[in-house]
Amino acid sequence: MSIAGSDSSAGAGIQADMKTFAAHGVYGLTTITAATVQNTVGVQAVQEMEPDIVSGQIRCLFEDMPVHAVKIGMVSSTAIIEAIAAELRAEDMPPVLLDPVMVSKSGFELLQKEAQSALRVSLIPFADLLTPNLYEAELLLGESIQNVEDMEEAARSLLRMGPRAVVVKGGHLEKLSGTDVYCDANGPRRLPGEYIATSNTHGTGCTFSSAIAANLALGSDTFRATSLAKEYIGAALADSRSLGRGKGPLNHFPETWTRPGS
Repeated sequence: MSIAGSDSSAGAGIQADMKTFAAHGVYGLTTITAATVQNTVGVQAVQEMEPDIVSGQIRCLFEDMPVHAVKIGMVSSTAIIEAIAAELRAEDMPPVLLDPVMVSKSGFELLQKEAQSALRVSLIPFADLLTPNLYEAELLLGESIQNVEDMEEAARSLLRMGPRAVVVKGGHLEKLSGTDVYCDANGPRRLPGEYIATSNTHGTGCTFSSAIAANLALGSDTFRATSLAKEYIGAALADSRSLGRGKGPLNHFPETWTRPGS
């Protein structure tokens, strides 16, 4: 299940999640938290769903379908965060992944400032895996991250907020930008990767987190799920398409992707 916003250009958000789930051979369910007016150039407007509609989507799906993993993406307000937290606490939960979508690549605020505290209190401690990029990790911690050593320390600090594991994504590093840092109770581990020079990066974070969720649903533990998702995101970036006037989307079906666990 993906709990996230809709992207009208279909490169990020719920649309990217559904493509990623399909590429991994798993069936995707959706709880839509907001509709965005968005293209490859940027986000222009956001219309939130009513919290009771968000709650109802989650509840009705759990009442009817087997859910093997939950990915939480864009949750823009305190009311929506609290509605999600209340529903998930009421269920016998599968693994929960939280991708703290806070600001779009074009600079549009997707998480209201007053909702950041609710995210820390109500959702982060509930997550089996937290997947911030560098900017999101800096906002959550109030600290600057300049290198991989800073990423490792940030991952340790984020782990103390309560999630069972953390992945700090290093795509915005000037050096070693293909390196991510995974951290759990055993400490940080670097996940090196090749930097892929492309401007078609719209939806990279959503796609990476939904690939992890798909692999969790297929039975991988969080570290292996993250490693497999990193392999997938590299292929999706390498085979991306230049669409639109801004940052184009990845190719969610590189060579008709089917992966381990299937």
